[in-house]
Amino acid sequence: MGVVTVSKIPVIEMFGPTIQGEGAVIGVKTMFVRTYGCDYRCSWCDSAFTWDGSAKDKVRMLTPEEIMAELLSLAGNNFDCVTISGGNPALIGEAMGTFIMGLHERGIQAAIETQGSRWQEWFNDVDVLTISPKPPSSGMKTDWEILDGIMGKLHDKGKAAHSLKVVVFNEGDYEYAKAVHKRYPEVPLFLQPGNEDVTEEGDISVRLLGRLEWLFNQVIVDPEMNRARVLPQLHALIWHNKRGK
Repeated sequence: MGVVTVSKIPVIEMFGPTIQGEGAVIGVKTMFVRTYGCDYRCSWCDSAFTWDGSAKDKVRMLTPEEIMAELLSLAGNNFDCVTISGGNPALIGEAMGTFIMGLHERGIQAAIETQGSRWQEWFNDVDVLTISPKPPSSGMKTDWEILDGIMGKLHDKGKAAHSLKVVVFNEGDYEYAKAVHKRYPEVPLFLQPGNEDVTEEGDISVRLLGRLEWLFNQVIVDPEMNRARVLPQLHALIWHNKRGK
């Protein structure tokens, strides 16, 4: 899927306020805007409906002003942060930059996660930018040249508060995370255990905590990961696999 150059943003869902469950803004109250479309097809994706066509009828092409109006309608003044996720929000060009500017005009922070496969100039304006390259278990292959270019531009500009996040399912993923950390040692790295069944109903917290303990133990004995930060998927511990949380 190519970069969206129209003046509207493909939105598949908006919800909140809720609590951010991952990465650098974990625990922060936030609204969510989920965009449609992704250039990856991760085997364990927990939001495959954003790209597999199963929810294409729910996609709305909205202007930045329409998105802002809907967020205010949903939550009034009960938020200071908007998390934009996908899919891959980095497929969207100028319209996303306009939306981020609109957030800032209202004193609202913008937090975005992307896999690091495309550069957008508006990355420099994001308040909390998470680059989340995908490990081997995803079935995707990292283009290190592109990722190096993105990380280099973020370092040179020095505007965005950016970090890295790697989801870890197994030892191969953990070794991948170590390679990412070694490649970009000055960038904060968050590790997160993967959710191996995103369709399981009911309380999955025991299973997730078991994977978190396994990841804790990997890092505890590894001197190469002294600065890595291991976090759970906080929202999944509380709300499990429910959508819109």
